[in-house]
Amino acid sequence: MKFTDGNWLIREGFKLSTAVQAYDFMVQDQTLTASASTTPLRGRGDMINTTLLTVQFHSPLPGVIGVKLIHFAGTVDHGPNFELASGGDHAVITETEEYAELKSGDLSVRISKGDQWSVDFYRGTQRLTGSAFKSMAHVTDPNGETFMREELDLSVGELVYGLGERFTAFIKNGQIVDIWNKDGGTSSEQAYKNIPFYVTNKGYGVFVNDPGGVSFEVASEKVKKVQFSVPGESIEYFVIDGPQPKDVLDKYTQLTGKPSLPPAWSFGLWLTTSFTTDYDEATVNSFVDGMAERDLPLHVFHFDCFWMREFHWTDFKWDERVFPDPAGMLKRLKEKGLKICVWINPYIGQRSRLFEEGKKNGYLVKKPNGDVWQWNLWQPGMALVDFTNPEACEWFAGYLRELVDMGVDSFKTDFGERIPTDVVYHDGSDPVKMHNYYPYLYNKVVFEVLEEKLGKNEAALFARSATVGGQKFPVHWGGDCYADYESMAESLRGGLSLGLAGFGFWSHDIGGFENTAPVHVFKRWLAFGLLSSHSRLHGSSSYRVPWAYDDEAVDVTRFYTKLKCSLMPYLYDTAVYATEKGVPSMRAMFLEFPDDPAAETLDRQYMLGDSLLVAPVFSESGEVSYFLPEGKWTHLLNGKTVEGGKWQKEKYDFFGLPLYVRPNSILPIGANDTRPDYDFADGVKLGLYQLDEGVTVTRSVRNMKGETELLVTAVREGGKIKLTAEGAGKAFKAAVYGMGEIASVEGGTLNGEGVVEAASFTGKTELVISLK
Repeated sequence: MKFTDGNWLIREGFKLSTAVQAYDFMVQDQTLTASASTTPLRGRGDMINTTLLTVQFHSPLPGVIGVKLIHFAGTVDHGPNFELASGGDHAVITETEEYAELKSGDLSVRISKGDQWSVDFYRGTQRLTGSAFKSMAHVTDPNGETFMREELDLSVGELVYGLGERFTAFIKNGQIVDIWNKDGGTSSEQAYKNIPFYVTNKGYGVFVNDPGGVSFEVASEKVKKVQFSVPGESIEYFVIDGPQPKDVLDKYTQLTGKPSLPPAWSFGLWLTTSFTTDYDEATVNSFVDGMAERDLPLHVFHFDCFWMREFHWTDFKWDERVFPDPAGMLKRLKEKGLKICVWINPYIGQRSRLFEEGKKNGYLVKKPNGDVWQWNLWQPGMALVDFTNPEACEWFAGYLRELVDMGVDSFKTDFGERIPTDVVYHDGSDPVKMHNYYPYLYNKVVFEVLEEKLGKNEAALFARSATVGGQKFPVHWGGDCYADYESMAESLRGGLSLGLAGFGFWSHDIGGFENTAPVHVFKRWLAFGLLSSHSRLHGSSSYRVPWAYDDEAVDVTRFYTKLKCSLMPYLYDTAVYATEKGVPSMRAMFLEFPDDPAAETLDRQYMLGDSLLVAPVFSESGEVSYFLPEGKWTHLLNGKTVEGGKWQKEKYDFFGLPLYVRPNSILPIGANDTRPDYDFADGVKLGLYQLDEGVTVTRSVRNMKGETELLVTAVREGGKIKLTAEGAGKAFKAAVYGMGEIASVEGGTLNGEGVVEAASFTGKTELVISLK
């Protein structure tokens, strides 16, 4: 939201009271409080009929500094509020004649005591950003509405990323971003998952602690500043130090919550009925059996909206006209080795059996006059579950438990964006702030039911809407995209941006949701989709079974599904890292290569974990341009080695794309290419890729609980590689890439294919691989 008219003027009708001079400082309970005058204080006469802004500096965690700017302190906080962690007493507060300072970890904030107000954030002696003279402000608009504003400096070459799942340009400089969840598809500035948090290539992040409508002007109103504002009388934000972008995400998710670990089965291929298609049990079986007949591994089957009767959404009741024996049907599907997902939303149509129950017991969101809030958009007479009411949560959860007991393993938690603001909530929450916060409560209820019924690390959603903290309830998908290359690319931008907000797992509709993709688009999207953290075939008005496109699409589906299953030892280790550090499975290139300026702008490629570079093909011809950072990279599929540090341009058929293994990597390949859930350590093949002299490389192979089953360390010294394995003692294999051939091996055997085989061992084993 803009308050100024160029550099010099204020917009007509607006009044700004800005911080211009520090008056005094107080210290209490590890909080440094400054009073900032909005007029120069030259004498006692200036202290009458003026405004003081109260600015509180504190630190919830080391390396994180919070700033709360207050105009009037008498306003009531009705909530909701984000659930944030706090790490005890660690801040150090000092004062000199020139400034007051609060230090937390390597991050410090200094507030000037001079004639001009300034707030500066430092990492050691390096200034990261700051709030300058007149940047903090209380604003009144022409209608008397009030806002609090802050402006933080951007330095030369500084780029801003994140702010949720945004489908606009990946770098946010020059954009106006309003944090307001909307159901707008993937082809506009609207977003399903708005997160008031950004990270910059300077190695710090900023989180605005407000679930309401935060408005960002990212180098747009003032090109050397990020401005953010909220309605009301106070604003709080946190500056989060790195020093690397990954470290920023670690601290941010320490503050707001780490992603949960999804079950291994959820990483397999999901197939759905699609949205408006006709289907019954026979149709479903034709899909499932058709996949098996074509040797297409399938792991999850999803029933979309019409598993329930039309006009009855949501009533959690199978449409008996087409599913007369739902429990039996689910049992039969599960006997085929499938997990089951069903679509739900938090809306209750007037014809739903839940409507009268919800109305009678006060479980539905109300109007100020006490009526149930309703409208006809999506479902006739639709109401909204009030998740601020604990009894309503339990009521909703009870129906979910019945479905889990019937055999459902997961829920697609659709919608949650079109939340009204002219309503009253059970707990008195501010309805404006509840608009964005609602999906947190909705997904939390559903996720906790799955954890309760199935166990920890066995819960997986397929969620569309989110806010801060939503990363605790994976998985999320990118919403309604078109079936073309442009939407494929915008989906990737959205997923990379969401990952920069602490979300570890993300998916998208392979082939696009709207329309039916041309065959070449579908095949290219298969490679992208099956090299994402989660993979789903889904559409709107047509089936997404591969043979509906052509025979080659079947072969392409098989190829990439089996590839993904074989990569599960690596992908699950990556997943555990996401839960520990808040670093996404699909990573923007600058996350892995923060010191390479060329990586800062890349948004058509990504790192899948720390070792695999993926560059989807966005063209019918198969031509693709991509950038390889420095080092010797090895193509996973064809073994070709390429020297990095420059752009590459190539052409691929549908069974290939730029998929390169990073130098100094151990890439574990599983012994099973038909399932995502198996014993990853048993018979795993460890690929040792281009190990530089003296560099020690490690890799964990996990079990399906996320525990380390096999810990491998390798170091190259001279013409030998020393490989140490610790853990469960299961047999494994090892191969070298980009370093010549193996001459001999101590501690194992060399087979005819040039692969080292290590027998089962007890506790720890060492191999010495000699190179030719």
